[in-house]
Amino acid sequence: MGLFNDRLKNADGTTQVPVWFMRQAGRYHSHYQGIKKDSDFMTMCKDPKLACEITMGPIRDFNFDAAILFSDLLFPLEQLGLGLTYNPGPLLEFKLETSADVKKLKLIQESNAYYAFQKEATKLLRAELPATKSLLGFVGAPWTLYTYSVEGSHSGNLTSSKKGFYDGRWKGFLDILLPALLTEMKVQVEGGADTVCLFDTAVGELMLADFKEFIVPVLRQVTAEFKKAYPDKRIVYYSKLTNMNYLHAIEDKNIDVLGIDWRVSLKQALHELGRDYMIQGNIDPSYLHYDWPILEKKLEQFWSELVDTGLPLNKWICGLGHGVLQQTPEENVRRTVEYIHKNWKY
Repeated sequence: MGLFNDRLKNADGTTQVPVWFMRQAGRYHSHYQGIKKDSDFMTMCKDPKLACEITMGPIRDFNFDAAILFSDLLFPLEQLGLGLTYNPGPLLEFKLETSADVKKLKLIQESNAYYAFQKEATKLLRAELPATKSLLGFVGAPWTLYTYSVEGSHSGNLTSSKKGFYDGRWKGFLDILLPALLTEMKVQVEGGADTVCLFDTAVGELMLADFKEFIVPVLRQVTAEFKKAYPDKRIVYYSKLTNMNYLHAIEDKNIDVLGIDWRVSLKQALHELGRDYMIQGNIDPSYLHYDWPILEKKLEQFWSELVDTGLPLNKWICGLGHGVLQQTPEENVRRTVEYIHKNWKY
């Protein structure tokens, strides 16, 4: 089944809750590790056949209801000339530490050509993926990409990044990033993705006032331009460490799905935002490290707080509040998806 209007209808008249996990194709998975031992991360992302195979691994092994393109959100920084490498985490040749550094930014290749590897991977995936399952593309949201370009990461208080709102770095970065980012999104849907996710893992470090002033207008610009070209494709916006005040402030008719982390009440999000968006999330990824009897009880409790509440469960996509953690027991992923498919129906 898919995530949206193509959900599985059961013989008893109920509908099955769909599920997929961020980073479902990743380091916890033996299939991924089997490929990784003979290849480096950059090659795994940029070789379309390898990217397709890695993406399909968790679909075959765990029967998720959506596949998400195996790639990395930082490739726009390489395209902007920041010299991206992985050893094993991301490293940049230079960072935007001053306003003068913005002048060093220059596209190393025209966007359609640069992102051709993602288009080819999504074509291969759409051909191999069962038609009943959704195919998700993804990109980094502008703020999160910017923080990496300034700080080299997306964690910490991000003081230098915030100063960039006022010294020209934020605006200068956006001027060169946004056209390229929109092309990356378009390339993925032209290859066959049904949906594009905008991942904003750093945005929760901002005060609400700054989120409203600096982030929301840029999000609306990106989503409006994308929907102008592809009105039938869906957009997911995921933000980490935000709360309901941030989610209410977005007010973007072009966003179809809001992804939430485990710190946000799923019941509240469905109740207050379910008329305007679908809601995706938000099991704590650490739950999947528990012994199965404890995890099973947690899943039972999670569902019991939603069922028979009158909440719009047709507007909910089950997932984690962030990605699958590296040391997650593979069997727990398998049993969790099986449990959800068997028991979570509305």
